[in-house]
Amino acid sequence: MGLDSIIKTDNDDTTNITKYAQATRSILANYYGDADLEEMYKQSIHYMVKAIKDSTLKINETPIDTTFKGLKIATIRDSYTRFEQAYFYVKNNSPDEDMKVLTEHAIRGLFSTLDPHSVYIEPDDSERVQEEFAGKFQGIGVQFNIIQDTITVITAIAGGPSDQLGIQSGDRIIAIDDSNAVGFTNDQVLRNLRGEKGSKVDVTIIRPGVSAPLDFTIIRDDIPLYTVDASYMLDDQTGYIKINRFAATTHDEFMEATKKLKSQGMDRLVLDLRGNPGGYLGQAVAIAEEFFPRGTELVSTKSRHSRFDGEYFSRKNGEFVDKPVIVLVDEGAASASEIVSGALQDHDRALIVGRRTFGKGLVQQQYELIDKSNIRVTISRYYTPSGRLIQKPFVEGGGEEYAYEIYRRNGDAMGDAVEFVDHIPDSLKFTTDAGRIVYGGGGIVPDYIVQQDTSRSGYVINFAIRKRASFDFVREYLDQNGDAFRAEWEKDFEKFRTDFTWSDADIQKFKASLIEKGLVITDEVNQPDFKNDSLFVPAEHFEEVSWMVEGRMKAEIARQVWGMPYFYPVINDVFDTTLEEAMTLWDAVARLNDLAKGKTAATIGNFKEGGK
Repeated sequence: MGLDSIIKTDNDDTTNITKYAQATRSILANYYGDADLEEMYKQSIHYMVKAIKDSTLKINETPIDTTFKGLKIATIRDSYTRFEQAYFYVKNNSPDEDMKVLTEHAIRGLFSTLDPHSVYIEPDDSERVQEEFAGKFQGIGVQFNIIQDTITVITAIAGGPSDQLGIQSGDRIIAIDDSNAVGFTNDQVLRNLRGEKGSKVDVTIIRPGVSAPLDFTIIRDDIPLYTVDASYMLDDQTGYIKINRFAATTHDEFMEATKKLKSQGMDRLVLDLRGNPGGYLGQAVAIAEEFFPRGTELVSTKSRHSRFDGEYFSRKNGEFVDKPVIVLVDEGAASASEIVSGALQDHDRALIVGRRTFGKGLVQQQYELIDKSNIRVTISRYYTPSGRLIQKPFVEGGGEEYAYEIYRRNGDAMGDAVEFVDHIPDSLKFTTDAGRIVYGGGGIVPDYIVQQDTSRSGYVINFAIRKRASFDFVREYLDQNGDAFRAEWEKDFEKFRTDFTWSDADIQKFKASLIEKGLVITDEVNQPDFKNDSLFVPAEHFEEVSWMVEGRMKAEIARQVWGMPYFYPVINDVFDTTLEEAMTLWDAVARLNDLAKGKTAATIGNFKEGGK
């Protein structure tokens, strides 16, 4: 009996096999390098076989055996036909297998042969990813946490439908559309509160200090997902803008932030790209061109496919052409962040401060498959204006090792930079417009390196964050004192930022809450030590680091009362030694600007060290 005569197909089978073929075709048609079709196929079957639950299924000399010598995959049709045979062999001989799941494993096998940034995205994740990059979703507009099985509003997003109705931080949502919402998971909350613009949802809320439940009918609307985390004045002339990723709305948000800061007297800027993993190439170009005159080269892309080759120049005179700039970066800054910082460094336009960046010089494009899942395929490599490819080395299939490379770097930021530069071949050394040496092949090496501050013990604050102690304490504090707090502080955040302090009674109460959560104060240890789920600290240690927990709680109360953009000014005031160090470097920025304009022969140096 032939194979074709026993195949029983249905719509799910057609979808799965078509999906596999679409993924294969999209890789071959768009991948920036030479994809090995036969190896892709073999790995896809290998991944599928590893996921099969039936340990008795015969493999040798069957359609799922990729080891026999006669296997040749020369065309997409070969791949499609072979996969179809393997698929139905498994389905017909192991009818309890989930063929959708196995197909997804097979597709992941295809991508295991490519670079670490080419990936498969499941249908459920695709919608979330699309929303993040689109910069908005449709819903009621609240940030929430689930505390003791109850949906707790952290903040109502400014201008959203919940904010307009007066829903506020600390409110507990106990019912949605007349159904009990206590015990909901995060996914259940999202499914019930998000929905099409213009649709209605009824929620019942318990508010601390209000005896009866409150009922609201909320009309869903577009809710922005902001990519500018914070924008505020550091002093009378210095603006600060932190961008968390490059999505569709980033340039608009950035321009709105600069407009606001200029009205407050901003004459120079600290642009914070630390921890920014990247995003849209077009948005990186749009941000970068605000710092240059028309016609300045910003980045170029090169691929095996000429349609993905391109050179990007500033299309206008930027709004920030003549202003002094410092850019903050670290090992979490990647991709679009490196495009921006690379262009500013290559043209001697800004002082780059911090630690060596991630090193991602690849550009991806997303393609939708038949079931609304997506694949992200690397289509080209990008180069900074000096010609640098800043992509760090990788081995196809070594995604985990590649991703964790940043954690294996020399913990000494200057030592890391020196070690990196000492091993750079001459072929990866480039020069800026003014003749300074810069490096390719492993991220952006800052002009001024600031060490991570390891002198401050973070055991207690990390323990408090992990136990959500700051959040719980502030929530309870606002439950009891919210009206009085808002009456005194809500209309003047800057006064709160400079003048608010916790009372000794508050600090002792917080300390007691930490002890309830597993903080152990004892003479039996000389330094903090985790044991199981408890943190053991010496006597007096809490008092030595209490300023840290006070600062974190102050930032948390800012977040719950004013919203996330107000969290960062407080956090930065208390903890950010890199930002503090950067604010001492404006003379170096001036020298760099003079060098760029040809006013002096003095060099800034390839990189200098600062920090603690």
